[in-house]
Amino acid sequence: MIFDHRIYTCRPGTIKKHMALYEEHGFAAQSRHLGAPVLYGATETGDVNSYVHVWRYDSPQHRTDCRAALAADPDWQAYLRLSAEAGYLTSQVNSILTPAPFFTLPGTE
Repeated sequence: MIFDHRIYTCRPGTIKKHMALYEEHGFAAQSRHLGAPVLYGATETGDVNSYVHVWRYDSPQHRTDCRAALAADPDWQAYLRLSAEAGYLTSQVNSILTPAPFFTLPGTE
């Protein structure tokens, strides 16, 4: 199992607009190909212009296959165009994580 941990930062004052755009145009397509996220949340303290999401994959190849299917989805492509036009995002940081030996994701035991 691997986790794809992503941190996105929005221009100040635009995170709510970005989240609304994603909810309306991106979430369904992304979930259709990647499954339900382990976490999708806005930062409450610290950089309040950022949000985090974490996706779970069975293997690196599973991630590659899911991301390729997502990239080919016309609904996702439309969302990416809308997001780019809106210009809310300023940065993105991605990390691939592996679980600690003692960690079990609830529901996967």
